[in-house]
Amino acid sequence: MSEPTESRRERAARRAGEFPPASEPLPLAVPDSHTHLDITVTEAGVPGAPEGGAAAERTVAVDPVAALVEVATAAGVDRLVQVGVDVESSRWGAQVADRHAAVLATVALHPNEAPRLADLDAALREIETLAARDRVRGVGETGMDFFRTGEEGRAVQEESFRAHIAIAKRYGKALVIHDRDAHADVLRILDDEGAPDTVVLHCFSGDAEFARECVRRGYLLSFAGTVTFASATALREAASVTPLELMLVETDAPYLTPTPYRGRPNASYLIPLTVRALAATTGADLGDLCAALSANGDRAFGPWS
Repeated sequence: MSEPTESRRERAARRAGEFPPASEPLPLAVPDSHTHLDITVTEAGVPGAPEGGAAAERTVAVDPVAALVEVATAAGVDRLVQVGVDVESSRWGAQVADRHAAVLATVALHPNEAPRLADLDAALREIETLAARDRVRGVGETGMDFFRTGEEGRAVQEESFRAHIAIAKRYGKALVIHDRDAHADVLRILDDEGAPDTVVLHCFSGDAEFARECVRRGYLLSFAGTVTFASATALREAASVTPLELMLVETDAPYLTPTPYRGRPNASYLIPLTVRALAATTGADLGDLCAALSANGDRAFGPWS
């Protein structure tokens, strides 16, 4: 007899507080170009809170976002981009960005969210209203996902993606793309619509050939902890052909925790593990890579203050 399946809530409760230890801080501060602070707080909590003493516990209780920013800054990650996936998280992110100088926001309907909506047009109107706000600097994550959405939902995904591209262009915001098993269609739609000035391929998952196509178009490739996974040879090859001036780094927290802590909760303070892996993969000097990541983040989303 098989063991009962653990629910998402039960798994979150079990994993709460099991954050990995911090690694050596980076020599120059970089931004986390894609994180989900709301999901991190809800599903995993805040790193260091249990053993942080009464003062730390009060900070977490009053403002867990401030606690996440503090631990990230200590690791050399001093700017964060909070990413929306639906109307509720987009509103939350816009409000958090207004309160925290270290946080900017992006707003969108996730491609797997769009087919579930009873009124896509109404939700898109909400996203457009939020996109007009000053500290909302991107429209995303939007795009195409053929892994979790079947044929029946792909027409709605494409409609939503095209609408987000138009919003990004109207408001001069970066377009942050979620692309899972849909590389050719993502490029086709971007070519059809005409891409905004700034396009970010979040959690880049393609091979070297796809990376070259994105680089040729001037898109930014954002690498997550997946680049550290033993099985990610093709992804490291993609990183090796990406110019430093088109590279970003992200967590996608609380997911995609880099090796050797894969499977435990992720947060922005673990970015140094991914940056050092990128330096080893590309042969770049660590300081030069950090400087490029910092400048690219400011160019795509900044300034933060």
